[in-house]
Amino acid sequence: MLALFIQTLNITAPVFAMLFLGVLLRRIHLIDDNFIRVASSLVFNVCMPALLFLGIYHADLSAAVKPGVIGYFILSTLVGFVLSWGVAIWRCAPPDRGIYTQGAFRGNNGVIGLALAASLYGDYGISLGAVLAGLVILLYNSLSSVVLAVYSPSLKSDPWSLCKSILSNPLIISVLVAAPMAYAKVPVPNWLLTSGDYLAQMSLPLALICIGGTLSLAALRDSGRLAVDASLVKMLWLPLLGTLGAWLCGFRGAELGILFLYIGSPTAAASYVMARAANGNHELAASIIVITTLMAAVTTNIGLFLLQWGGWI
Repeated sequence: MLALFIQTLNITAPVFAMLFLGVLLRRIHLIDDNFIRVASSLVFNVCMPALLFLGIYHADLSAAVKPGVIGYFILSTLVGFVLSWGVAIWRCAPPDRGIYTQGAFRGNNGVIGLALAASLYGDYGISLGAVLAGLVILLYNSLSSVVLAVYSPSLKSDPWSLCKSILSNPLIISVLVAAPMAYAKVPVPNWLLTSGDYLAQMSLPLALICIGGTLSLAALRDSGRLAVDASLVKMLWLPLLGTLGAWLCGFRGAELGILFLYIGSPTAAASYVMARAANGNHELAASIIVITTLMAAVTTNIGLFLLQWGGWI
């Protein structure tokens, strides 16, 4: 478990390094609000879609499609979304409900979840994890688009506008384009893949620097209670309920372990980018990301220890 704890820190420590770099750059005035706004738009519209496209395009979909795991994961994501939204209605003022809901149910599966799955289960973890990551990206962005539009001051929330918002989301477009191309093994020129990889490698560092540039002690104080509430839902209650449900459904071994890692992953950096694009409380979104990422170093190790102690994974 010490080796697993070190592995978790090796994944989360670079995340915090980029966050603190953003804080430092803002403090010494190398970045400002205008830079953060433009860079967030670049990540949302260009860099992160490239990252998602390449991750799915390179995955071996035919070897990793597990209908039972996929079906359960879809169900648990929808239940988590509904529960998070219900808690948000109870705990938040209307302007913050969309940000709270997104922060409470949306996990960082494409980075932290997938990396831990690969560390524990090797090639099988990578292949099954990539399929789940592509699926959940489609779900997360669709559901986030809906709940953000409902409470956003600048986005329309009628059914037609919601459909247009979902289908025009660059993250969703990249998944919808990549999945059939990966399944059909459509060739893409190497120079184009390399160029796309350059863009993909920018996405996480740039998003985290923007998040760090937004953070301040005043913002953490103002959003402290809501950020902690959403973080507890994301890192404690949903993983507990989701993993218990998977165990009761008969999942064991790598499938149960990967489901736990994905349900219990910290809030995705993309939630900040979408909150910013929706003109929402991006400071609350940034606070939730920081708190859940810190909590992940503890909750992930405790959860894996208990599952291994019980002989279930």
